[in-house]
Amino acid sequence: MILDAKIPAGTLSEKWDNHRFSMKLVNPANKRKYRIIVVGSGLAGGSAAATLGELGYNVNCFCYQDSPRRAHSIAAQGGINGAKNYQNDGDSIHRLFYDTVKGGDFRSREANVYRLAQVSGNIIDQCVAQGVPFAREYGGLLANRSFGGAQVSRTFYARGQTGQQLLLGAYSSLSRQIASGQVKMHNRHEMLDLVVVNGHAKGIITRNLITGAIESWSADAVILATGGYGNAYFLSTNATGCNVTAAFRAYKRGAGFANPCYTQIHPTCIPVAGDHQSKLTLMSESLRNDGRVWVPKDPADCNKSPDRIPEEARDYYLERKYPSFGNLAPRDISSRSAKEACDNGLGVGPGGRGVYLDFSDAIDRFGESMIRERYGNLFQMYERITGENAYSRPMRIYPAIHYTMGGLWVDYNLMSTLPGCFVLGEANFSDHGANRLGASALMQGLSDGYFVIPYTVANYLAEEGAGAPDPDGPIFKEAIDQVRERVAGYLSSGGKRSSRSYHKELGHIMWEFAGMARNASGLQKAIGLIQDLKEDFSQNLAVPGKGEHLNAELERASRTEDFLDFGELLCRDALERDESCGGHFREEHQTAEGEALRDDENFSHAAVWEHNGQGKEPTRHKEDLHFENVKLAVRSYK
Repeated sequence: MILDAKIPAGTLSEKWDNHRFSMKLVNPANKRKYRIIVVGSGLAGGSAAATLGELGYNVNCFCYQDSPRRAHSIAAQGGINGAKNYQNDGDSIHRLFYDTVKGGDFRSREANVYRLAQVSGNIIDQCVAQGVPFAREYGGLLANRSFGGAQVSRTFYARGQTGQQLLLGAYSSLSRQIASGQVKMHNRHEMLDLVVVNGHAKGIITRNLITGAIESWSADAVILATGGYGNAYFLSTNATGCNVTAAFRAYKRGAGFANPCYTQIHPTCIPVAGDHQSKLTLMSESLRNDGRVWVPKDPADCNKSPDRIPEEARDYYLERKYPSFGNLAPRDISSRSAKEACDNGLGVGPGGRGVYLDFSDAIDRFGESMIRERYGNLFQMYERITGENAYSRPMRIYPAIHYTMGGLWVDYNLMSTLPGCFVLGEANFSDHGANRLGASALMQGLSDGYFVIPYTVANYLAEEGAGAPDPDGPIFKEAIDQVRERVAGYLSSGGKRSSRSYHKELGHIMWEFAGMARNASGLQKAIGLIQDLKEDFSQNLAVPGKGEHLNAELERASRTEDFLDFGELLCRDALERDESCGGHFREEHQTAEGEALRDDENFSHAAVWEHNGQGKEPTRHKEDLHFENVKLAVRSYK
């Protein structure tokens, strides 16, 4: 496997502009000769499909939901970063670039991150033009608030529904192209395989989730924008349908998978309430602008009502440990601090797995009406789930799996190691290193879809020429037969265990041994347990019903098998990365104060895994990371 990042020459600030000029173009009249497949209709996929359709390409867009509006991007709450410096508080493109590299614990590619910061302002302009109702100051200017890991206010927001409003903006653009016929939308279609012709990605195999029909689709290029793999842990803030299948099928067809061990734990989620849950609920990081995180100093106070614990008996541990950033310390650091407090017997709520997020000071300072205006829908959601009023009693929060920084490896053009297969948004690894800063996921998805892929896919198409293969040809027929055989295998399994039970057991293994804290012996144990679970899955899986109609158990079985294989790869990657960095915390490598201890000499690289066939160990490759514009340093938020 060759890892050529294709980073353009020139100074950092000029790389993208020079690269755009040097890339080949497709004549407007020739764009209609090309077919492009986009898998996923969230912010990355929806914006890419809309933009490519507007340019004149023939686009087929696929999603497994019943509408593109149900893509998981809709669940994002707090905001989107943009280096506009509207607050005149010292922000700039370079500061956003530096904060992102530092926030990722110096494990991301400089050139990609700088481009992200460069186009961030364009994203805001684009969304305003679409009518996205960002919050505004009294005078009418766009408002900003702060997010973790930054000392400036650069986050644009629409109350606690920013993802929803951005997705509706992208959907409006996508709908225009669907109406014009440039984009054909295929709802309730799940990608089950990638088709490779002469070493290039040239199509996909899908299953119609309503009729059960398995179909082949060909194109000149394939774009995957299918989100992250957080549901490998079973309980996460992701929608229950989110899965790794599309990305993992591409991996099995030759696309390298980078840094799967980089998973993000979000510090502000509603704690687990019982064994019945199928997902967890995020409480936006924006709440930490006005909420203060604390636990009792005395374990004896943990079962008391919080209003009976006096101020001097409370430990505002983030403010104490990280005074420069306080409650807006980055997510990985804030999450580990919450775990540390609970491990020390200071947790609150059922099982002692919770800390308080307290708004009483902000309510005293601004008034309850102001807090309602800023966060009303979040407080309402919290009360519906917990039955508690956060205006009068502190929220209980605890970390949970939220986002994944790893993904399919891509070069500067967002193309994977498999030519013709482009990967956008959370599905790729490119921008966030070992830890993503808050409000940067929406920024990356829209950057990739609106402002990067239109240039880079054109360059590939201009070099390769038009000519999508016949979807009924022998290579497609072989791929479709393999998918049909796999589906038939699930339906004829004849065991006694549901796929959900396997997924749940996998989640327990992953959270216990590859969650917030990891060590070599635990990861080795996890790999063995997952291998045993995979063997049991192959023998005892039960899938009721048939494949010729809607069958949720059949869908779940396919996704669970991929999660099992992927879970082993994640643990293997975590074991091989013998250092701590960002969200990957190896207990063997920490400072005296319990902070992550990087090993830049041996691990300043992206680990990229190559599939060698079912049952064979994958090969680990390296893309060395070079830092010419930032200085490698111990990450400090004190």
